[in-house]
Amino acid sequence: MPRLILWILIFAFNLQFIDSFASGDPVKRQVITHNNKRFGIEQILSKYLQIPSESGHELEAGEFLKQLCEENGLHITQMGSSDGNYNFSASLRPLEAGLPNIIFLNHIDVVPPGNENHWEVPPYSGKIVDSEIWGRGAFDNKGTAVMHLFSLIEMAQRYEGKILDYNVTMLSVSCEETQCDGGISYVIDNYFDLLNPEVVIGEGPPGIKGLIDNHPDQALFGISVTQKRSLWLQLSLDIKTSGHSSVTPKSYANKEMITALNELLNEKNEIIYNDVNVGILKQLGILSGGVNGFVLKHPRLFKSVISKKLREDELLLALFSNTITLTSIKDDNDELNAIPTKITATLDCRLLPETSTDEFIADLKETLDNDAISIEVLKQMNTKVVTSSNTNFYKNMAAAIQQHYPESKSGAVMLPNSNDVAAFREKDVLAYSVVPVKIDRKYLETIHTFNERVPVAILEQGKNTYVSFLERCITIQTPRESVELVSRLRANATTLFSIKI
Repeated sequence: MPRLILWILIFAFNLQFIDSFASGDPVKRQVITHNNKRFGIEQILSKYLQIPSESGHELEAGEFLKQLCEENGLHITQMGSSDGNYNFSASLRPLEAGLPNIIFLNHIDVVPPGNENHWEVPPYSGKIVDSEIWGRGAFDNKGTAVMHLFSLIEMAQRYEGKILDYNVTMLSVSCEETQCDGGISYVIDNYFDLLNPEVVIGEGPPGIKGLIDNHPDQALFGISVTQKRSLWLQLSLDIKTSGHSSVTPKSYANKEMITALNELLNEKNEIIYNDVNVGILKQLGILSGGVNGFVLKHPRLFKSVISKKLREDELLLALFSNTITLTSIKDDNDELNAIPTKITATLDCRLLPETSTDEFIADLKETLDNDAISIEVLKQMNTKVVTSSNTNFYKNMAAAIQQHYPESKSGAVMLPNSNDVAAFREKDVLAYSVVPVKIDRKYLETIHTFNERVPVAILEQGKNTYVSFLERCITIQTPRESVELVSRLRANATTLFSIKI
């Protein structure tokens, strides 16, 4: 989850705001069982952080997390058991029961820690120092996973023996950071029907203070309803020339590619206004007030003024434009005095949801202005779906956040990055991205870099918020409803069994 998420919340609040209606519940200390001993949430996260799980090497960490789920009474379904594709679900009720499912999605893998000498505390120590817990994955995404785990275990204990209208599942997958063929794509291809997802809650922005000048102490929570689409392209150019560089030819591969890339990367981004980012501006205007607030509340009227301001900050511009980043250039030459005949470049493109891939590539070719350069799509995310914020699940999450952070505001956002939640949006499943904790920006600045850590206190707060969300969603069935529900479940189970045969 890139650090860009830190800054987008400045412009990232849309559609609905929910007024304070309750004070936060007191933080309750919960313990769970591991190897016949009892541990608190920060102790479990510490142990989890001590197991390296860089993408493609998730098995040991996944086994640890699965064992915790089994020891504490959750129902397990293995969905891949090897490095690079270690995935499992842990549920209140067996998936075979066929209940519509509320899914908490997290990933086991982490990015490499980089040069460990730059860490103040070793990246796989899991040490707790001055009320902070250190380690690669403390926020992204092991901290979130542990909050999911503890919330499910608490719900399992509260609703033991009761017939519910929803199942609740923690889905832990591999390979989110590198988007390999395992992980969520494998789960969707092979277990989607068994999961029976009604809604998916995945990783996303937390609540951050200090984003609104005239309300510096107010925490703003973004609940992501969509994301920009990722599109990875490779450009290739092959020009046969004389081999020795002592005589410079008029045209050669490196020169032509660099010239074309220079045109592409220096072209001004077209600013595109859509329903989501216009709503973002309007709600930011409500928060800001004054003249600036009036301008933001009428973005189409003051489009030229706002567009100029957006161009001053590339982090904000990313929410209103399709972006292109040059990530590598390679040629086939290892000699200092030889002219390479072939050069390739890779581009990381992030497209607004409504943008057509074919039209984007056509515009890119026109800007490159070199018919000899070929363009290959390496990988892309296809979803253009915006999940509605007018659902009970969205409203229940916003209300749960308001309960535990009564001075906060929450609203729907668009993220400039993609994550595994998008795979469910592609299947038309309701999907939201949020981590319901309030955290200072200094901690988010350590994601994907050195000294990643989180305050211990946010773990219980986030877990309690997830529990409040679930309690708003789940209804205990009356005796008559239970009989009807059991009949439906038996029918679903029979169907599933027949399909498997």
